[in-house]
Amino acid sequence: MDPYAVEGMLVLKGDDGKEFHMRAFSGEVARHISSFVDSESDSVPSIYKMMEEICEENELILVKVKIYESGEVLRANLYFTGKKDIVLRNYRASDAMALGALYNIPILVRKNLLKEHMEA
Repeated sequence: MDPYAVEGMLVLKGDDGKEFHMRAFSGEVARHISSFVDSESDSVPSIYKMMEEICEENELILVKVKIYESGEVLRANLYFTGKKDIVLRNYRASDAMALGALYNIPILVRKNLLKEHMEA
């Protein structure tokens, strides 16, 4: 994460050692993802809390996030289940990944976006 909170960077690692690198999203979202991974969900920002309450009221559960390329940007589909299944399409990947981190659900990435493990 950028110490000035201007730009975020995220590396997802699969069980097979492949990695997905994402950068160029807000430092604010990066801080939220970091706090969710560190199990500090009690400091959930209002937009994520609002999403949680909407899901609870409608008996929906976010079950997975799928990341894909759309032109030069990354987008995401969010998959919910409950009384009926819902797919929200073409949302910002960084926000979708933050929700995935908050709820500790699978974040799926297209194979063509994966890279072999890179040493620092």
